[in-house]
Amino acid sequence: MLSAMMRHCLLLLFVLCSAPGAQAADAPLLAYGARIAGDDARTRVVIDFDKKPVFFVHYVANPARVIVDLPETSFGLKPEDLAARGLFSEIRYGAMGAGSSRVVLTAKKPVAITVADVKADEGGRGFRLVLDAERVTEERFSRLIEEQKWTGTVTATKTDRVVEPPAAGEFVIAVDAGHGGIDTGAIGTDTKMEEKSVTLAFAGELVATLNKEAGVKAFLTREKDEFLSLPERVQIARQHGANLFISVHADTLKQHDIRGATVYTISDKASDHLAANLAERENLSDEIAGMTLTSEPAEVADILIDLTRRETQAFSVNLARSVVSSFEGQINLINNPHRHAGFRVLQAPDVPSILLELGFLSNKQDEKLLVDPVWRKKVAGLLAGAVRAYRGGSVANGG
Repeated sequence: MLSAMMRHCLLLLFVLCSAPGAQAADAPLLAYGARIAGDDARTRVVIDFDKKPVFFVHYVANPARVIVDLPETSFGLKPEDLAARGLFSEIRYGAMGAGSSRVVLTAKKPVAITVADVKADEGGRGFRLVLDAERVTEERFSRLIEEQKWTGTVTATKTDRVVEPPAAGEFVIAVDAGHGGIDTGAIGTDTKMEEKSVTLAFAGELVATLNKEAGVKAFLTREKDEFLSLPERVQIARQHGANLFISVHADTLKQHDIRGATVYTISDKASDHLAANLAERENLSDEIAGMTLTSEPAEVADILIDLTRRETQAFSVNLARSVVSSFEGQINLINNPHRHAGFRVLQAPDVPSILLELGFLSNKQDEKLLVDPVWRKKVAGLLAGAVRAYRGGSVANGG
């Protein structure tokens, strides 16, 4: 039997936990509505939140963008709510990792935010963030960037986590689900499925399949819908002591009749226009999220790193060939399925890396397969077989 004091404490705890807002103190903001109006001179953006948002506005050049950083936010918006118009050619929003979210407004010409204010909703439903933008000269926009205190430090926290070194003889594989958070990637023609969801679903299936292999430890670079910069993805793989890095994607093309899987490796020169265009789009991931691009570290220019890269590239090519061989006759492949281009996400100098395009969301047949769990499981099994064959060959050759 509970004592009277114990029953009183439990009742008090129940009342406190049931009080309005008691459990929502750390809950994400909810952006439940938005609207945009204006022309090529002035544009107003309004976003409705359930709670009062703390926000920071800053600017990024090349192209001109307005960045609005927010605490972790769930965006319950319809695509048409923030369809770009007026001064803006593109508007993106989503998670940035580390409990933060972001809205990126890409401008047609240099702009300045003249009003950035939060107002209580007259109906008592929450708060609205009001942003008024106007067109400005290049000179004024440059001054805005020079005078702002922001240094572009929004990053995910995954690269700071403590990682245990792999066990002796353990073969570690980093599986990288392309895109995420604010960077949705491609959009399905029929299902409107976002590439970031397709890649995460397949990556999870692949990790589960690989971890059934003896002596293999596979892990995800991202485990949820969050943004990771391209350098962070590479850094996570290296922190884990990865022996392989597999980045998963499902792009779109203007030519809707093109379909099938493709395996890419890194190269200074693209194998063809398709590979070059794809690499250019994938390398824009950080820019889409409003990140400032950084140059390669000085060590990359070192001759020893260059030699390591050459050896690593050879292993990457062997892995790509193994994947193509495993897929042949089992799943549809594009013509010349092993291609190469300058993908930034494949730039680890010491980790053999491939980028796997599972198929194209712009093709109805591919799209149907990409969202099919049975097909994903089959492809994951074939890929695991390719890794097994590659691993056997690399061990035999001293790799």
